[in-house]
Amino acid sequence: MGEGGHMPQIIELPERPYVGVRATITMTTFGVVGDRIAGIIAWLAERGHHPADAPFFRYEEIDMAADRLVVQAGVPVAVPVEGEGDLFAAVLPAGRYVTESHHGHPDQLFGVIESVLTRVEEQGLTLDMTEKDGTEHWGCRLELYRTNPLEEPDLNNWDIDLQFRLS
Repeated sequence: MGEGGHMPQIIELPERPYVGVRATITMTTFGVVGDRIAGIIAWLAERGHHPADAPFFRYEEIDMAADRLVVQAGVPVAVPVEGEGDLFAAVLPAGRYVTESHHGHPDQLFGVIESVLTRVEEQGLTLDMTEKDGTEHWGCRLELYRTNPLEEPDLNNWDIDLQFRLS
């Protein structure tokens, strides 16, 4: 069970403002959103803003059968910042989140996510997710990338937090 099989934590989180960009991608075209994060951070810096927390991917829709995902790349900010062009201002909703930490290659996340979803089910918890016509619509499902790739290029040393909002 991953890292000694510890239980995912449930944490209460406040609303968190961020600036993001949205794209419809496949499992193999993550770069379309991922490659935008550095640019968002630079855009914020030009306006005198610094990331308030780790940049993240926010999964809005997942249709595995069709290999179609609607994903945002976002950067949290301390105070709301107006968007520009395809960058938009939004807020991660407050609420109870199941969270799990992963140290290692992002390719290993699939197994970590599976175990979190299993634990959620075993504990009788309900995720903020609805399924319609084979597509999962997530209220707030996040992967936070805590490692700066410029400081740590080795993906095996990355720290990633998962946060899934409960309904």
